[in-house]
Amino acid sequence: MKEISLSQIVPEVFSQREKKESGIWYREVAFTKGEVCLLEAVSGAGKSSLCSYLYGYRSDYQGTICFDGENIRNFSKTQWAELRRVSLSILFQELRLFQELTAWENILIKNNLTGYKTLQWIENCFYLLGIEDKKDVTVAKLSFGQQQRIAFVRALCQPFDFVFLDEPVSHLDINNNRILGELLAEEVKQQGAGVIVTSIGNPLNIKYDKIMQL
Repeated sequence: MKEISLSQIVPEVFSQREKKESGIWYREVAFTKGEVCLLEAVSGAGKSSLCSYLYGYRSDYQGTICFDGENIRNFSKTQWAELRRVSLSILFQELRLFQELTAWENILIKNNLTGYKTLQWIENCFYLLGIEDKKDVTVAKLSFGQQQRIAFVRALCQPFDFVFLDEPVSHLDINNNRILGELLAEEVKQQGAGVIVTSIGNPLNIKYDKIMQL
């Protein structure tokens, strides 16, 4: 997949409100593979909704979203499953980790399905992010910042044309923010992928090709 295009998109819940200035809603917008984009927004502006629309998780919007010119409302469940297997990855703001499983098990659930990363690569991520001692700890016992690091690594354990990262570093310090930015930049370079990052004030530390106000 090479391009995601939006035409006059707006969440249905916003459609009855007075139109506000936005770089996304009610506009013609395109995201291109290989492009790293930051969407800045205030809380409640719809950034999490947009990520869910692009991932096919929600469809309560007006307007049209197309992948390479094809309206995503026409995709079957089988098409969505394939897209999420090889073309789309996401880190939800609420992370959606399995709380009863360990940090290591949460990542392996994804990687065992894709076979995309080596165990050594995953081990190295734990070390770089300062959570090597948390591998066998259940996620429910980890801080939200530690869980963010686990979810971020998990999102990279698959091939993708585009990855959507919804406030991925909101609870992280400068150093871990930098490390995650470096990991993502390396992955983007290898896969030639497109990236959409959202932020309400603490963006992921990576070079952006485009910064838009949601």
